[in-house]
Amino acid sequence: MVGRLLRNAACGSVLVWQMCSAQVSMSPLTAAEQKTVVGDASANPGPLAAGLSPSLDPAAVKIAMRKVADWQNVRIVNEPSQDWTFATLYMGLLAASRTLHEPAYHDTVMDVAEHYRWELGPRNGHADDQAIGQVYLSLYRESARRERIALLRAQFNQLMRTPDDPAKPVWWWCDALFMAPPVWAGLASATHDGRYLNYMDREWRITASQLWDPQEHLFSRDADYLGRREKNGRKVFWSRGNGWVMGGLVGVLEAMPKNDPRRAFYVEKFQEMAAAVAAIQGKDGLWRAGLLDADSYANPETSGSAFFVYAMAWGIHHGLLDCAKFAPVVERGWAGLLQHVYADGRLGDVQPVGEAPGAYSPSASYVFGVGAFLLAGSEICQGSDAIGASLHERK
Repeated sequence: MVGRLLRNAACGSVLVWQMCSAQVSMSPLTAAEQKTVVGDASANPGPLAAGLSPSLDPAAVKIAMRKVADWQNVRIVNEPSQDWTFATLYMGLLAASRTLHEPAYHDTVMDVAEHYRWELGPRNGHADDQAIGQVYLSLYRESARRERIALLRAQFNQLMRTPDDPAKPVWWWCDALFMAPPVWAGLASATHDGRYLNYMDREWRITASQLWDPQEHLFSRDADYLGRREKNGRKVFWSRGNGWVMGGLVGVLEAMPKNDPRRAFYVEKFQEMAAAVAAIQGKDGLWRAGLLDADSYANPETSGSAFFVYAMAWGIHHGLLDCAKFAPVVERGWAGLLQHVYADGRLGDVQPVGEAPGAYSPSASYVFGVGAFLLAGSEICQGSDAIGASLHERK
């Protein structure tokens, strides 16, 4: 089966995603249609899902994961992309494939890797176009075939020979700390070549020196936001931007050797961010697009929220966060996310591509938000013993 987009003859807009037989050939997508594959805000999303259990029991979590993953996989299965938006989704699909023992999600991602012949995105050195390297490294860990990381390694070898520009960090926006550092750290782990980790550590610290707020323990999106304020006078800290950072820290810490003396720096940042984020969790279990002025944002933001749940669940599972303190945060966060899953599997309230807190409709759904949701569910399942035991003791 293949997916086909049905177009409105009058305006060319995408109206429906329909499954058709393999004999149907697809015409090239317009730019508007490509955006729709990344995500949309449906005018008629239908009812919200009924009967999804907020329990953190793996069986219940897996039901919600499968509903969301199936909905998304159908929409993108024949539309490969190297873009950072999809790289995040592909990581979520690989995690879901392992957790749910569902080969279809893995097949989707493998088809993408083979379609692009294991190449990174077209912008050499740009963190967003390195994000798909996380996907290639994950597949390399399954089967250590040289071609899966050969192009990645060649490009990174070249980049390490490029001098830094003192006027502009390589990773000048906080989102980049998810896109690139886990790839550099992961390549160091895969090849046992410490030069990649050295590069990552140097560039990460440069970025942090400019964007990290030592009082709030959060990251500004980029230097343009350092002096900006919310309506209530608090500093502007974007939910998804800080979610990107926490998700990226997970990737770095997973790849960095336990005995590396630099590891304590990243553990400290991770723990400080987790504490800051947990302290401002909303009553519905989620976080708003502007972290320090929740009253100015009507809707929760599910992509940033899902990254926070993912990172904190990982931190509990790996002994970096106190289970008694953070397990209830994860529990409330997951329950909150489920309130934004529609009956067909659409995950709503995902802010579109942007760089700051913004407005969006409840039906807005984009691939990176789904990826974060699937990563969160998978990590909850992986750490269910520790999380469940702590919650049981509290009750």
